[in-house]
Amino acid sequence: MSAAAIPILKTTHSSPLANGVARTPPMGWNSWNHFQCNIDERTIKTTADALVSTGLAALGYKYVNIDDCWGEETRDWKGSLRAKASTFPSGIKALADYVHSKGLKLGIYSDAGYSTCSKKMPGSLGHEEQDAKTFAEWLIT
Repeated sequence: MSAAAIPILKTTHSSPLANGVARTPPMGWNSWNHFQCNIDERTIKTTADALVSTGLAALGYKYVNIDDCWGEETRDWKGSLRAKASTFPSGIKALADYVHSKGLKLGIYSDAGYSTCSKKMPGSLGHEEQDAKTFAEWLIT
């Protein structure tokens, strides 16, 4: 093999930022793998409690992520997403407050299309800014 065929690798020195961000990969729990569309407020609260009581939160597992099927099939009269009243009766903001009180962060699923993958709730297409504002109001982290 000729020397021209061997790529020359240049190594450079890099240092991580000392700002405490991303010291580990984002770690947490997502509702989809076990529960899929069978989720509710109680399940999310119980999971948050378990992350703390088992010591996983202290090890860096900080995210509780609600996947698909958390919302109503239609938007409200203002065009905003809304939590499914039958399964999240207190609403997402109250649930986020509960999760945050445990020292954890709440994440939530949305979709870039007209509907989510389950086809059970609206996607964010055409509502991206509005949905981002809604998630910010709910303190989704």
